[in-house]
Amino acid sequence: MPESPTVLTIERLYGSPSLSGPAPRGVKFSPDGQRVTFLKGRPDEQDRFDLWQFDVKTGLQSRLIDSQLLQPVEAELSEMEKATRERKRIAGAKGIVDYDWGTADTLLVPMGGDLFLVTLGEGAPQVRQLTENDAFETDAKVSQGGRYASFVRDGALYAIDLPSGEETRLSPAAEPDKAISYGVAEFVAQEEMHRFTGYWWSPDDRHVAYTRVDESTVDIIPRFDIEADKVSVIEQRYPRAGRPNAVVDLFVRDMATGETVEIKWRRDDWGPATDQYLARVNWAQDTLFVQRVNRDQTDLDLVQFMAFQHPSKGVRLYEASHRTLDRQPNWINLSTDFKSLGGWGNALSDETTGYRQICLLPASGSAPPRHIGGDWTVDELKMASAARMDIHFTGFKDSPLERHLYRAGIPALGGTTAQRLSRDVDLAPTRITEPGKSWAITMAPDGKSFVGTSSSPGQPPQVGLYRADGSLIAWIEENRLDENHPYAPFLANHSEPEFGTLKAEDGQDLHYSILKPPGFDPAKKYPVIVEVYGGPHVQTVVNEWARVSDQFYAREGYILFRLDNRGSANRGKQFEDVIYRRTGGPEVRDQLVGVDWLKSQPFVDASRIAIQGWSYGGYMTLMTVLQAPEGTFAAAAAGAPVTDWRLYDTFYTERYMDTPEDNPDGYEASSVFPYVDNLTTPLLLMHGMADDNVTFDNTTRLMAALQERGKPFELMTYPGQRHGIRGEKLQVHLMKTRMAFLNRHLKSPNIPEGSP
Repeated sequence: MPESPTVLTIERLYGSPSLSGPAPRGVKFSPDGQRVTFLKGRPDEQDRFDLWQFDVKTGLQSRLIDSQLLQPVEAELSEMEKATRERKRIAGAKGIVDYDWGTADTLLVPMGGDLFLVTLGEGAPQVRQLTENDAFETDAKVSQGGRYASFVRDGALYAIDLPSGEETRLSPAAEPDKAISYGVAEFVAQEEMHRFTGYWWSPDDRHVAYTRVDESTVDIIPRFDIEADKVSVIEQRYPRAGRPNAVVDLFVRDMATGETVEIKWRRDDWGPATDQYLARVNWAQDTLFVQRVNRDQTDLDLVQFMAFQHPSKGVRLYEASHRTLDRQPNWINLSTDFKSLGGWGNALSDETTGYRQICLLPASGSAPPRHIGGDWTVDELKMASAARMDIHFTGFKDSPLERHLYRAGIPALGGTTAQRLSRDVDLAPTRITEPGKSWAITMAPDGKSFVGTSSSPGQPPQVGLYRADGSLIAWIEENRLDENHPYAPFLANHSEPEFGTLKAEDGQDLHYSILKPPGFDPAKKYPVIVEVYGGPHVQTVVNEWARVSDQFYAREGYILFRLDNRGSANRGKQFEDVIYRRTGGPEVRDQLVGVDWLKSQPFVDASRIAIQGWSYGGYMTLMTVLQAPEGTFAAAAAGAPVTDWRLYDTFYTERYMDTPEDNPDGYEASSVFPYVDNLTTPLLLMHGMADDNVTFDNTTRLMAALQERGKPFELMTYPGQRHGIRGEKLQVHLMKTRMAFLNRHLKSPNIPEGSP
């Protein structure tokens, strides 16, 4: 008998087309603002992406590049590319995964380790292959002036002069035997600073700044890359907490002369080179701005290097000024915000007020900065225009659960700096985007329009082109939930979460969401899954379209509960700082506040509550069940968990915990191992066997500790998989594994038999 089309199976959950509908990613405007380009998954293979365009004038969209025609056979990725994609959270994606605009009619498309230049015109796009060799080109981009296509190959920086086709190596050759490479971002820059590049072009293409990364100072942590049919030993340079970092130097090359000069970006009073971080590099006209952070991550400096023409030695850069952007008693949170306002100065953001706010930084070092914001969090600076005297940014002013686009004025140009700063300017932000949903924004180069991606719990992501005032010009992807939508067969049983707040022990609000099964009966008692992440820089309780797996849990008879504990994102520094030097304490107590509230609800079966999470969520799962009173949880599923912060990297761990030498008691209390004897809850551990982020020994050490104590647990490992489990078949297997475990221990009568 055929299966009812309204039954949501695990296979369909991860099958194609996506149940959330088409979701453009990598949205960009062409330099002239006449096209919007994006990557879109194929209907028959949602993880394979083609390059599409939307014509702003005509409102028509078309596929620019068919990834299968460009490269029919999927190339084997280099180890560097695998690691980079994992850190960008795009591992598992196929086809075209990135691209970069050059001029108004040229794009650079990296694919399969080679580079393709796409030229647009009246007819079909013309494709020119720029590289063709056995090496793998990474971090490909077009210079800001459009003349060069640049990339990293074999640890060195190269550029191709597009008019002539001539290829030049811009940096010295890498020295693998000495662990020296050029133009790359070191491990912690990619994984923790979200800096994925190690080189930067000046706006006029006259200069390129690039890094020299010496990882010989970093410990080699042998990592077993265990696949189905082979085992490789990866000699990974992994700077664990308290150990030395890489040494990162910075150079600038004059493209006309080939001359290279070193930029002295470090501070003498911050200690050795291994104790200072190159966080951000930006150009504004012929000025280079460097953001640097000390090892304690309490000070963030902005250093300005000016270029000048030396009569006999050509262009030189010298340090013109430096100033402290942010100073915190506990730690600095980095941002990617930096926009030039020309002669006025620059726009950035900082948390000096306790909440991230826009910081207008006048060019005059003696003039004080001005801040735009309040007791709410700015998300990201999107546009700053001295000509229009305004800025656009995203933030959470209206609700901590909804990201919106805002506009605010800036002081007018003209007169002295003091006069400009003294003028009355309405710095109060005005919301542009529609409330009741959460937004992601890409601004047009001229600031007159934007692409907005919005969603709500009842509407999957919609992508539209909007005027600067928020009025819709045209849909790029309306994604209407009609009878033709992939989710249409399941819409009748769709559930939407309810939101609320609870109080933490210090009186701060904790936001939660609760998703109830379709046909919810308040007279019945339901089992509950507590889905937890709980770590910094992540927010899980949001007013947006959620993963469809949430709907699967609900349809299987579970209540799904999330709570953003203190330490999580977008609530300000006071909300975050409680975890300083002691993680896994305040967050656990907050999660238990949520569990106590659940148990007080008449529709919750207090004996059937499970908790699960991945990464920091896996750590939180373990710390919560091990510190909760016995009998609190009926089951716990922890994926890729950190089990001891001494095994994790410097930049992330020391930001919150200091070093193991400075905070030995905190590291001990924040590890799962002191609490292992408390385990009475049925436990499932899951981990990728090639994880280069939370390395597999986090789980193997816990396995050994549990075995030594005679503590039973279940285990599922994934050969060849890194920090995330990728691919449709493996995602199906992972979900079946979780469901079999949860069903077995929660014993809900609403859940049918049938497990892997």
